[in-house]
Amino acid sequence: MDHAADARRTDLMTITRFVLNEQSKYPESRGDFTILLNHIVLGCKFVCSSVNKAGLAKLIGLAGEINIQGEEQKKLDVLSNEVFIKALVSSGRTCILVSEEDEDAIIVEPSKRGRYCVVFDPLDGSSNIDCGVSIGTIFGIYMVKDDHEPTLADVLQPGKQMVAAGYCMYGSSCTLVLSTGKGVNGFTLDPSLGEFILTHPDIRIPKKGKIYSVNEGNAKDWDGPTAKYVENCKFPKDGSPSKSLRYIGSMVADVHRTLLYGGTFMYPADKKSPSGKLRVLYEVFPMSFLMENAGGQAFTGKQRALDLVPTKIHDRSPIFLGSYDDIEEIKALYAAEGKKE
Repeated sequence: MDHAADARRTDLMTITRFVLNEQSKYPESRGDFTILLNHIVLGCKFVCSSVNKAGLAKLIGLAGEINIQGEEQKKLDVLSNEVFIKALVSSGRTCILVSEEDEDAIIVEPSKRGRYCVVFDPLDGSSNIDCGVSIGTIFGIYMVKDDHEPTLADVLQPGKQMVAAGYCMYGSSCTLVLSTGKGVNGFTLDPSLGEFILTHPDIRIPKKGKIYSVNEGNAKDWDGPTAKYVENCKFPKDGSPSKSLRYIGSMVADVHRTLLYGGTFMYPADKKSPSGKLRVLYEVFPMSFLMENAGGQAFTGKQRALDLVPTKIHDRSPIFLGSYDDIEEIKALYAAEGKKE
């Protein structure tokens, strides 16, 4: 056995150690956020295991044996939702939860309440499980500063009021990307240790990218600026190389690639969905929060995404997010369109 190598493996920067180090910078901190995050991490580990089991069962024909036969996607969604609700409530640090799976917000019972509100999509992109595409969990966290009965007003706030956001991607590896408002860091699950290890410190999105990501099947219903931007990506007039199209159809996977390699991720409004398709609270806001903290931008076609004020917990919005210069180009196209009107 290589005892020296094993000893070095105990000096890893785990996500818990990372958050505790950050917590130590704030003497007034009571450790509540660290406890909450530990429960989110536990939920991610559980869902990762369940997703892997579901994928394996489909491959070897044992779906019935682990009770996912028939509506397996729906059941995995439901399971993931239950996992996160239980993990968040049992942390004792939450007061209100908003899930993509539940029509109404969940108000935590008084005996288990804390000062955080968590909004989340427990299993984004679950329809892609059968083809092995990466899927994930998206979450955002608000903090309630005053003692009062939790209400919807506590979560119907602009995204810029979030104190943290992140996603966990379940694919060839399990990667958790997190921002607490000061930079973005990525952690990869080491299955042999059962720990998320810091593998992507201080993620910074390139200022300009070579990739654009959008569902071109909706092109006939796009507005002018979106169509013009995609045309410019394919046929640049400044002599620069054409951009490459990369579209997975799983938001977590598409945004993860955009964050690491640069470029743009777009889900614009169109004639079929004039208010956009993605949900503001638990898709648009967390991903926009991460993009801005990595040096990128997030734009709705009208305004900075994090300045939006949702009126309902399942509100939708168009979104363009990615490299700073690329989003500037999209903003200029919308500004020019506005002048014409």
